[in-house]
Amino acid sequence: MIQPLARRLPCRRLLISLSFCLPLLVCSVSLAEEPAQPFMRVTRDANGELKAMETSIVSYAADANAPYPDATVDLVSAVHVGEPEYYDELNRAFKTYDAVLYELIAPRGTIPVPGEDGRPTSAVSTIQLAITDALQLEFQLKGIDYRAKNFVHADTSPDEFFASMERRGESFFQMFLRAMQAGFSAEQQQMGKAAEVQLLMLLIESDPAKRALGLKRLMAIQFKNSDVLIQAINGEEGSTLISGRNDAALEVLKEQLAAGKKKLAIFYGGGHMEDFDKKLRRDFKLHPTGVRWLEAWHLD
Repeated sequence: MIQPLARRLPCRRLLISLSFCLPLLVCSVSLAEEPAQPFMRVTRDANGELKAMETSIVSYAADANAPYPDATVDLVSAVHVGEPEYYDELNRAFKTYDAVLYELIAPRGTIPVPGEDGRPTSAVSTIQLAITDALQLEFQLKGIDYRAKNFVHADTSPDEFFASMERRGESFFQMFLRAMQAGFSAEQQQMGKAAEVQLLMLLIESDPAKRALGLKRLMAIQFKNSDVLIQAINGEEGSTLISGRNDAALEVLKEQLAAGKKKLAIFYGGGHMEDFDKKLRRDFKLHPTGVRWLEAWHLD
């Protein structure tokens, strides 16, 4: 007898959650087929079967003419829902830095704290939580220790965010339209139809573990094309959502470097990293020296 997912997460709620998933996590994941500098990837085993979705820690060191010659900066790509051991590994890595700059659209210095039960409270986070439950993963706010002494808030405040959107003549509806237009290619539409069929099959799967694995595999495949949405939302002249927030984070990076910090990490969604990479090279005269991969989702 099939046990409907509605007992825990109604089909309608899951469909809505997954429909919103890529736009909400688009600042978290960017997986091009062959990017100049990969920040996230999906790996396969020797038989071509999906193995894992991985995020990177890309290390940068100073050029000879760099303004901060002793500085090293790591771009630590985040995915906002992941395996518990993924966040454990990140927490261990973060202890090695003088400062870890993190994203959160909130007043300066805000420390993100989930609800009393360890679950997030905002509307966006609630949708992400629904996805977390469906995928049997852990939410980033619960897994990461934001109270660590070396954590530094590095993002815009809500007032700054909306003021920037007004200056740029932006709106959320405009960003949504850009993303929709980017998804109207024949290839994207065909992939979308195939994904809908797979999703419907997963909705009637009676085994929660099999259902979660199937959903993770489905979403990982969709993530491979989310770089198109990132480019569309950011546009040729940049956007508040990506480049504007990155600029705010880099101002905090300058403050930390000026204060004498040597080893720093920027912990942001993977969709921000291409822009960070460009600006670290151009404005800070830093160059990549290595990459370390962490397994965020098990897909086998």
